[in-house]
Amino acid sequence: MSGTRASNDRPPGAGGVKRGRLQQEAAATGSRVTVVLGAQWGDEGKGKVVDLLATDADIVSRCQGGNNAGHTVVVDGKEYDFHLLPSGIINTKAVSFIGNGVVIHLPGLFEEAEKNEKKGLKDWEKRLIISDRAHLVFDFHQAVDGLQEVQRQAQEGKNIGTTKKGIGPTYSSKAARTGLRICDLLSDFDEFSTRFKNLAHQHQSMFPSLEIDVEGQLKRLKGFAERIRPMVRDGVYFMYEALHGPPKKILVEGANAALLDIDFGTYPFVTSSNCTVGGVCTGLGIPPQNIGDVYGVVKAYTTRVGIGAFPTEQINEIGDLLQNRGHEWGVTTGRKRRCGWLDLMILRYAHMVNGFTA
Repeated sequence: MSGTRASNDRPPGAGGVKRGRLQQEAAATGSRVTVVLGAQWGDEGKGKVVDLLATDADIVSRCQGGNNAGHTVVVDGKEYDFHLLPSGIINTKAVSFIGNGVVIHLPGLFEEAEKNEKKGLKDWEKRLIISDRAHLVFDFHQAVDGLQEVQRQAQEGKNIGTTKKGIGPTYSSKAARTGLRICDLLSDFDEFSTRFKNLAHQHQSMFPSLEIDVEGQLKRLKGFAERIRPMVRDGVYFMYEALHGPPKKILVEGANAALLDIDFGTYPFVTSSNCTVGGVCTGLGIPPQNIGDVYGVVKAYTTRVGIGAFPTEQINEIGDLLQNRGHEWGVTTGRKRRCGWLDLMILRYAHMVNGFTA
């Protein structure tokens, strides 16, 4: 055909132009994060996998949940228990980051750090960065968590089986836009105190039996504010610089698990945050194109803490055998874990939601 080019012909150099554009787009996207998530109801061994991957990581992050999670890491024969700190804090060459999606109980944070210091954890405060947007869990949130469980038991004959760490009430305050963040604590303390008192009174109006030592808690919080001040950064800028600066290996440590996700889990017997892959973006402030490998951690059999659906549960001598052989007690609650067979249907569902790459 004179004067025309076939539709599948390309002008000279077109392939090189396309490759160059793709390379530019990759450079603009920045580094990709590796994500480790639980594919069942938690306690799959995420901490062990994170510990293996964290050995050469530059940054290890938490993006959701609070000290309701529990990860155990064994190093040189010493067993470290982490609930709020990323378990990558063990790696002295890595920075640990607690993102905006995490809710933080400051007394619990320092208590956890001190317990692990006695086991050999050193200089953790020099390697920890906390997002200024992370919400605070107060003692009265934890008290309310317990009161709500009592109410559910009385009204419905069953409770959710929460860890009573105040996670649900804190996320409720966040959704109601009455919660307080790390940045609020570190700015004008008089304004923070006023908002704290208002929040405390709101909870007391809902729970008349709730007793709150307002002045005592404010005094403690003021002390914690100065201790964490050197660790606090604008989390959005921190992650952006980490993704777009010199290449870094960034690891995201998921808490809880897919079947405990507030939207995709076995509702209402779930946690109060998104512990599927979407929670990584919202909990750290990173775009979806920066998500790289997503590892789903699976236990050879299935366990669950607390009540809720469990199709393959073995309420018999087999379940007892799994519980005893596997030492199945919750790291956070100390409660006996329910045990059952591996459930491939829930794993398929977890993969549908998360798109595991391995």
